[in-house]
Parts: sequence; C-alpha cells; structure tokens
Amino acid sequence: FFLMIRRPPRSTQSRSSAASDVYKRQEYMGRKLEHIKLIHKDHIQAVMDIDYAPTGREFTTGSYDKTVRIFKTDDGRSREVYHGQRMQKVFCVQYTPDNHYILSGSEDFNIRIWKSNASDPIGPQSQRHKRVLQYREKLKERFGNNKEVKRIMRHRHLPKYILNANRKKQIIKESKYRKQKNQETFNPDFQKPKPEKEEKVLDVEE
Repeated sequence: FFLMIRRPPRSTQSRSSAASDVYKRQEYMGRKLEHIKLIHKDHIQAVMDIDYAPTGREFTTGSYDKTVRIFKTDDGRSREVYHGQRMQKVFCVQYTPDNHYILSGSEDFNIRIWKSNASDPIGPQSQRHKRVLQYREKLKERFGNNKEVKRIMRHRHLPKYILNANRKKQIIKESKYRKQKNQETFNPDFQKPKPEKEEKVLDVEE
C-alpha cells in the first residue's frame, strides 16, 4: 500500500508520486491514481517519504533501508544515493528552497544535510575553478554514452547489506523469469502476467 503521496511544484503539476511499502516509488499521470506512468526502483525496503525539487525535474526519497536517494522524474533508477555509517531508518526528506541541499530525518534522532549534487563544491570558487568544473561537465555530456564512462558515472559505493539484498533480488528475478518461460513453453493454458505498469490500483482512500 501507499505510505506517502506527493505532487511536484505547480509549474510541472502533471503527475503524482506515491511512496510504497514494496521498495519502489510509483508515478501517475495527473491527479488520477488509476494508471501508472513510471516505476522508480532501487530501494530494498519501504519508501517512507518523497519530496520534489523546486525545479520539479527531480525528487528525493527516504527509506527504511537507511538511504536517501535522488531520482530524475524520467528515469527509473536513482542517480545518487546517500548513506551514513550510523544513520538509521530515514523517515522524512525535504529539499531546501535553493535546490542545493536535501534535509533528512532518521530514527537515530539526527537531521542530516546532503548536497543535491554530490560533486558541487562548497564555498567560494575562483573563475579558473568554475571553468574547470564546466569543462568536466562538458566532457561528461560528450562521452556519457560510452559504455565504460557510463559505468563509472553510475557507480556508487553501497553498504554490504544493500549489495547482498540486491544480489538476492536478482536471483529471485532470474528464477521467476525462468519459471515463467517454462510455463509458457509447456503449459498451453498459461496466461502471461501483466507488466507492473499495467497493473491497476485496487482502491484509493483519502
């Protein structure tokens, strides 16, 4: 079931977002929750809170898996993940009005401040430093489709318990796929299950 529903700023109010207890965040067209537009995955436990960036192009999530993630609205996988050695379950997240930072509140009684863009420097910058950063961004844009560059850009250090959980999820997914293929081959009456995006919402309570 849904734990939290959020809508982006008014300028981009064409979608609604729902945090789910099945480790994913679902996006719906407009204010209607009957049809799923996109499913955002990466968390391994319940998503507790969502908050859109002031631009409406990204959003952040806090989860029981002790991580804060940042997603682009048109990408099903997170572009950034934050975690701490002592950080516990995250119950709330919020962008600052200037879109530069994210605040998170967790079970360990702490409020943490994260950069919305991890590579952004803090403090005053010289013109030379700004030009170097701009040049690096241009290089990323130019070679971003290269397989090896893309792998490096997407790589994030994750805690061991998340890596182990992801491996288990992948094994279960592959096993389910093999089972479905065998049923399609040997059972003529087998009906292929609908994709997640085509599943209908059973009920909505306000």
